[in-house]
Amino acid sequence: MNPAERFVDHDGIYLLSHSIGLPVRGTREAAAGYFDAWEHDITEAWPHWLASIDAFRASLAGLLGTGAAAICPQSTVSSALTKILGSLGSTSSPRTILLAEDSFPSLGFVCEQSGFDVRYIDRSNDATDPNVWREHLDAAVDVVLVTHVHSNTGELLPVSDIVDVARRQGAVSVVDVAQSVGVIPIDVTEWGADFVIGSCVKWLSGGPGAGWLWVDLDHIGRYTPSDVGWFSHAEPFEFDIHDFRYAPDARRFWGGSPTVLPYTIARRSIDTISAIGVATIRSHNMNLTDQLIDALGTRVVSPHDRDRRGGTCIIAADQSVVAELAGIGIEVDHRATGLRVSPHVHVGTDDIDTFVRSVN
Repeated sequence: MNPAERFVDHDGIYLLSHSIGLPVRGTREAAAGYFDAWEHDITEAWPHWLASIDAFRASLAGLLGTGAAAICPQSTVSSALTKILGSLGSTSSPRTILLAEDSFPSLGFVCEQSGFDVRYIDRSNDATDPNVWREHLDAAVDVVLVTHVHSNTGELLPVSDIVDVARRQGAVSVVDVAQSVGVIPIDVTEWGADFVIGSCVKWLSGGPGAGWLWVDLDHIGRYTPSDVGWFSHAEPFEFDIHDFRYAPDARRFWGGSPTVLPYTIARRSIDTISAIGVATIRSHNMNLTDQLIDALGTRVVSPHDRDRRGGTCIIAADQSVVAELAGIGIEVDHRATGLRVSPHVHVGTDDIDTFVRSVN
């Protein structure tokens, strides 16, 4: 099947995969399975629903090159980061977290309210250079938060190199892949990070609500989340209020009764993305981005170098262009850095030609 045919029909040219991914075919049917259990076999609804979450964890694990036991569902990337920071234990002195100023603001908000001292790499510095991280990372830094792809610049950071810098200083490393998972092949076990956090709403086309975290199980005993619930328990169905024991795997980060429907939907989209192949999506995106760079030259302010760019192309333009393009069926958005344009496999070379003619 042509990869584009795996997505729902959509009028116009959709270039917003960095924001909300276009739904894949079968999404409604996947959601219907959730309601069928609820409506027609309600006494077995929870076993059915929990099995669907297990299936989500397995599908995501396959995409990320890991095992399902290392994956824990979370409602959002922010909630995942909150759980992680709350698992590191208390000390008499403030802890310090280091992140780039170009990280998504929600992550900064979590860090600022976490009780940690927050140290930023100023956006005037090149956060894609591991040496910059090395200069900012000393023995006082306890946690390093790395964004794989910055949403407003399209820059791809060398995660393995930065994580290595953090490890040498004894800092816990957390990698945010919200803007890269589904468009850039990822094997979480190759980075050497302690945690990876992400969601399914963007390039994975899984809709909102299906966030998650991955944890290196080799060190799971170090982490004692304070925000827990019965699904954080080693045996959730023991029901002994006086005996809490952390789950031996990533589920210790879970919490109370879980949300189900987002994971049912996202599992369908992850399986579709896996069937297409993230490497195929990456190659297609790269080729269309090259087409944009060839046509628009220096108006493309995101990286031109393939090794330094994510899936989003940033183009210098006034915000008013967004409404003009929407009027002719081309959907993009705008940030301070310019137009954000993200071609997925449902976008073709003719679509890019149309977009270029429209912004020239």
